[in-house]
Amino acid sequence: MARTSRRRVQVTIRVYGADWCPDCRRSKALLVQTSTEFEWIDTDTDTDGKALIRELQGAEPRIPTIVFDDGSFLVEPSDDDLAAKLGVTIPRGR
Repeated sequence: MARTSRRRVQVTIRVYGADWCPDCRRSKALLVQTSTEFEWIDTDTDTDGKALIRELQGAEPRIPTIVFDDGSFLVEPSDDDLAAKLGVTIPRGR
């Protein structure tokens, strides 16, 4: 009997933000609720991260900035915009 294996495609999502930021907490909560893996970069402590989002935005950096493996990024996205980019449905009760 032939065995088939399924490889999961690894998607890299990096969330640049700060713990004190309400929009960052909201975006992180949506990622967690939708079981989306992501890397958190705290821009208060990671100067390279802060410099990267400044370079992406061409201005004073705004957070959260969410960078996807295809090079695209969202700045201060609404839950609907983030869910659409992820291709997920927002869980009920949000």
